[in-house]
Amino acid sequence: MLASVAVPWLAFSGATGDEGSVAFGLYIGSVSIILMAWSFVLALRIQPLEPIFGGLDSMYRAHRWAGTLAVVAMFLHTQAEPEIEGGIAGASRSLANGAEDLAGTGQTMLYVLVGISLVRWFPYRWWRLTHKLLGVPFAFACWHFYTAEKTYANNSGWGWYFGLIMVAGLTAFVLRVVVRDAVTRGTPHRVTSAAVTGSTMELELAPTKHAVEYEAGQFAVVKVQKRGLSEPHIFTIASTPDETGLRFYIRDLGDWTARLHRSELVGTRVLIEGPYGRFEPFTHGRTPTVWIAGGVGITPFLAAAGGLDKAPKEQRPWLFLCVRDTVDATGLDAMRQAEADGRINLVVCSSADGNRFGVDTLKRKFRENGLRSAHVALCGPASLLAAAEFAARALGAHQVEREDFDIRQGFGPDLSRQIDALFSSRT
Repeated sequence: MLASVAVPWLAFSGATGDEGSVAFGLYIGSVSIILMAWSFVLALRIQPLEPIFGGLDSMYRAHRWAGTLAVVAMFLHTQAEPEIEGGIAGASRSLANGAEDLAGTGQTMLYVLVGISLVRWFPYRWWRLTHKLLGVPFAFACWHFYTAEKTYANNSGWGWYFGLIMVAGLTAFVLRVVVRDAVTRGTPHRVTSAAVTGSTMELELAPTKHAVEYEAGQFAVVKVQKRGLSEPHIFTIASTPDETGLRFYIRDLGDWTARLHRSELVGTRVLIEGPYGRFEPFTHGRTPTVWIAGGVGITPFLAAAGGLDKAPKEQRPWLFLCVRDTVDATGLDAMRQAEADGRINLVVCSSADGNRFGVDTLKRKFRENGLRSAHVALCGPASLLAAAEFAARALGAHQVEREDFDIRQGFGPDLSRQIDALFSSRT
């Protein structure tokens, strides 16, 4: 990705205009095109790319950064207003001027759509719809880039380079919005159970055709085929790989999950896309194995613990389960049973009981540098992940694996539930 952005400088480095060099202005415009194309390609969730990025969560972080920096690059390009002198026309003057006007419209549209993405006020289904429109300003920008006067001809080597990038971005956009959502939608399942305990739903699915093959720690895209719930959401699989069906723990954290918890789901058709992810609770040959989980971050460890055999205490994984209150702790009963069966060692850290997780929590179980050869796996809220990684490394851990998946990130308070309730009451 970095190379694809850096190399084009060679295409514009000698460009001049009436007031001197315009190389940067032209170059940064191409950077915007390239980064936006990468953002669309990564949004396809191409599974062979996962090993390169280290998992789908890392791919989505790269997707978000590429999109954000593309907007910054576009802003810098428009501020520079590069007018090349003695360049090669990409199309007729009238066509180029019309394309430039379209690009201006696309720029405004892009700022609005990205603003909606960054502010966590909008319900997920609205955000997802506006996200699908991002391909329109990209298409406008590509047309402007193609028709504008440049340092090279469109049929030259540089023309082919940028042309292939633009085609890749536009193709990825069409595949993501049309093919992925309308054609290859996923493996069909039916809801067999949907039990809500406190703020968490335990959702169980049975395949209607063939079962999904997965490994402990992976997640899937869940598409509930019911009016008002059909938007896709990503959840870690809590069932063990040897089970035929799938189990998910879904916490009520937003507008969609609130509607899901209120719905009658048994018998509902659900499409499953995936599995994805490279989170590995185990790394064979390393001892001890330490798991640190918070909230629904317990789910990959539920799947892993379910497949374990009874073992001596020193050979079992240590699970530090961090909860606000044990009354509403996801998977706590299952993990207590796993400890009773001799499959894991369990330490519950409850904030309500004044027992918050920290460096001292690990020190009570492991000596100084006692985690130097350990495999430490973390999953949960971002604040817990930061604290847990700090605590593990303070005791000498070198191998710390974490999964931090949030398909939608932004700024400000999450008001999606309140806004969704407001509009739902009006309709």
